[in-house]
Amino acid sequence: MAKIAAESRELFNAKSKPFRDLVQKSLDKEKSILNLMKSDNSGLAYKKLLLAEEMIYITTLYLTINNLSVEILGPKNTDALNEGRKTLYKAIIYLEEIVTNLIDAPFSEYEDNLKEIQNIPLSKRYLVVRKLGLAIDLILEGFGDNTKWKWSFTELKGRFATVAKNFLDLKVAMQDHFNPRSADYDTTVLYVRLIKRLLNESADGYRERYELSTRRIDDMRLAIQYLLALRRIHLLLNEKDEAEDIKKKAIVWKEKMEADQKKGTSK
Repeated sequence: MAKIAAESRELFNAKSKPFRDLVQKSLDKEKSILNLMKSDNSGLAYKKLLLAEEMIYITTLYLTINNLSVEILGPKNTDALNEGRKTLYKAIIYLEEIVTNLIDAPFSEYEDNLKEIQNIPLSKRYLVVRKLGLAIDLILEGFGDNTKWKWSFTELKGRFATVAKNFLDLKVAMQDHFNPRSADYDTTVLYVRLIKRLLNESADGYRERYELSTRRIDDMRLAIQYLLALRRIHLLLNEKDEAEDIKKKAIVWKEKMEADQKKGTSK
């Protein structure tokens, strides 16, 4: 039995080594780009986007290592999954540095940031967002439902929803969304639909984390911020009924939060 276990371990190490080497190669590339950014500050936003994409790629390598562990050894490789989780944070931080981490804010407050990446087509932006979202889902799936990181993913998914929203030029998007003749019409409709779903899920996620885990008022505040960010999108789309429903929901949540504060049940 011990011999079989040793052979399995050797097989896993052999099969996972090429992917670990690729991880190191990508980390070296990240270091090289960061060093370049120190000496050449031109096109910083584009370089940060490149770094974000590199982090997503590294995460897929860690996912592959975990899959090999499950296939060959049986148990999941929590070290690989955890490294993937941390790498996703790095991807999001790079994107936040480009488009800010503002949640419930008018587009004018981060519009100038988007000018730094104005040459990146919508299709490319949408692809990056979808790849990042898929990587988050796969890492969470790899950990499983009972992971100790469950509530940490609430923050990760919330920050992802924020950069996904801020990565979209809303002025252009609101024109294309109502113009079926636009070349970006289909992508814009899909992208906006995705943003609405992500903002709604983040609001519910923070509300759930507040109710079932932390009882921290800042979690409820964030839940409300995501609701109000979603309301902004509905208003831009002239979806007045939906916007009004979100407003009423935010009011109920705020009243709940304030009532809990008065009762002293929050921390």
